[in-house]
Amino acid sequence: MNLKRKGREGEGLTLLERNPQIVWRNEKRREEKVLQGLEAGEDVAEHGTVILMISGMMHQLNLLGGMIWNLCDGSRDEEQIVDELLKEFAVERELLAEDVADFIQDLLKRDWLTYG
Repeated sequence: MNLKRKGREGEGLTLLERNPQIVWRNEKRREEKVLQGLEAGEDVAEHGTVILMISGMMHQLNLLGGMIWNLCDGSRDEEQIVDELLKEFAVERELLAEDVADFIQDLLKRDWLTYG
């Protein structure tokens, strides 16, 4: 999906939250560089901005994945996450919603996210 910077499951349990056993951090300097690259029209899809430590293994999430991860704080459902991301990216809602749903499903399967 090309993004341009702009400025379910579980009956009734739709708020998404990160697995509290996962150690993670935002790489703010890296994120700033990725955002600059995005604004310059560069392909930044493979650049990590969030680091996760899971079972002794390090995983990186790209800009969009990192933003989704940060928004999964137990106070939002999938639609609210899409709404927040639409404030940041000039992209069609349907396309973004599909990518968000796919990413969230992947993290749910890995037990990195849960419904709270």
